[in-house]
Amino acid sequence: MATYQLVATAAMGLESIVADEVKALGYETRTENGKVYFEGDERAIARANLWLRTADRVKIVVGQFPATTFDQLFESTKAIAWEKLLPVDAAFPVSGKSVKSKLFSVPDCQAIVKKAIVERLKLAYKRLGYLDESGATFKVEISILKDVATLTIDTSGAGLHKRGYRQIQGEAPLKETLAAALVKITRWNPDRPFVDPFCGSGTIPLEAAMIGQNIAPGYNREFISEEWPWMKESIWNEVRMEAEDLANYDQSLQIFGYDIDHRMVSMASENGVEAGFADLITWKQMRVQDFTTNLTDGVMVGNPPYGERIGEKEEVERMIREMGKVMKSYPSWSVYMLSSMENFEELYGNKATKKRKLFNGFIKTDFYQFWGQRSDR
Repeated sequence: MATYQLVATAAMGLESIVADEVKALGYETRTENGKVYFEGDERAIARANLWLRTADRVKIVVGQFPATTFDQLFESTKAIAWEKLLPVDAAFPVSGKSVKSKLFSVPDCQAIVKKAIVERLKLAYKRLGYLDESGATFKVEISILKDVATLTIDTSGAGLHKRGYRQIQGEAPLKETLAAALVKITRWNPDRPFVDPFCGSGTIPLEAAMIGQNIAPGYNREFISEEWPWMKESIWNEVRMEAEDLANYDQSLQIFGYDIDHRMVSMASENGVEAGFADLITWKQMRVQDFTTNLTDGVMVGNPPYGERIGEKEEVERMIREMGKVMKSYPSWSVYMLSSMENFEELYGNKATKKRKLFNGFIKTDFYQFWGQRSDR
């Protein structure tokens, strides 16, 4: 099998978590802003797509070179052996972006890259006329940062956050990849109870259940690279079989999802059925201030409302204060909350053991971590 330079893209702040996941698959990593690089063969492409919970996509890095003129961009792109990746009938749309670079016109860069690949393939496949592009799709991206051009091909297709279980969602759903990262940061394991008191459409508890039973997040979906002729079906079948063998469907879990809105609770419950966790997660309509439990050493993870609507802020502040009071009664529980409210600790009535800057979409947030004291159970 050939070896490819691969990159798993990540949301800002999640690079180290994505790198840990890639290392867990057995690959050495190198990390840059929003990117985790590693090398691997076709099997690595399939495994990374199937197993990475917190990455956005997996791409093949086809080439990287300085590009300050259109001529340079054209010649350097044409010099790449595209025929090793693209069959003669490949469809290859080109998307692009440019940041802090002399070549700032993205449509021009896209057109030049497209033209250079066409020229290269016509030479390689000895074609005089046009290329019909009726075959499998290879999404090429030209990205220019500070005059360095990087050409990649996307192996994922739809973003990796699309797990296939979320049939319905609320207004501001948390991305599945971020939800999985929040669970990973807590180092929760299935021996401990897990609660999300603001569960919305259920993303955090569902991601916890998948982690708890070691279910590959990409198990129930398809990837664009499955259509590529050189990505053999047998590789995908093997990797899926391996995932099936590694899943621990008998692992018992104590996972609870609560929300004040009964519509959200029924939505979460339906998503739970879709994900195959019908009887594993307990869903209930409840206010966070009414939380009670006789379980110890639990983990509470939530994404409470950010109070951005008019009149909502005071309501949210009151709720955080009351949550802080309630959780004082459960010193063995660890509480992890994602919030954009800068006075969160003050409202909660406790100083976080640790904070981590994360972006929820374009919203700047902190992941506040209040570690509990282990009980002597």
